[in-house]
Amino acid sequence: MGTIRVHEFITLDGVIDDPKWTFGYPFDQKMGEAIGALMGSCSALLLGRRTFEEFAPAWSGKTAAEDPGAPFMNDTAKYVVSATLRDPGWANSTVIGGYRPDAIERLKNEIDGGIYVSGSGTLVRAMLADGLVDELHLFVYPLALGSGSRLFAEDGTTAKLTLTGCESYDGGIVHLSYRSAAEGAGAGE
Repeated sequence: MGTIRVHEFITLDGVIDDPKWTFGYPFDQKMGEAIGALMGSCSALLLGRRTFEEFAPAWSGKTAAEDPGAPFMNDTAKYVVSATLRDPGWANSTVIGGYRPDAIERLKNEIDGGIYVSGSGTLVRAMLADGLVDELHLFVYPLALGSGSRLFAEDGTTAKLTLTGCESYDGGIVHLSYRSAAEGAGAGE
């Protein structure tokens, strides 16, 4: 059974939209290794339509020499949650339709290994609300934007998580790893 592993760049005040604000911070090698390990532990990508439409032109022409993540992004099976996208065009991409928890659960049952999710805020918020996220990897930047699309909805939905790791990087960036608090409850962790 697959596990959904979400990776987000996020500000101190929870903003995850277009992360151009990350450009002012160093991307240190340890951070790249952590993201590479997360990708390397996955056998599929799951993306929302908007993120897919941003990633496809950005990644499809890249080579491993340009970015070590390019082979994973281009060669791995990609599943897109969208009610409107018809022809994804990016190699190894399949549109699975609009968001439905049972469709995500079915995908988890069909895939052996991790299912990598990056960005895709609307999709991630829905999966968090439905308890479908197994791991949440937040790369927290020491910045508060005051406005923007946030990871956690302000609708009163609760997401209980258990911290599984913490690592700091140059520029004050912190990688916080979580798993669903429901997983491992009573496991002595």
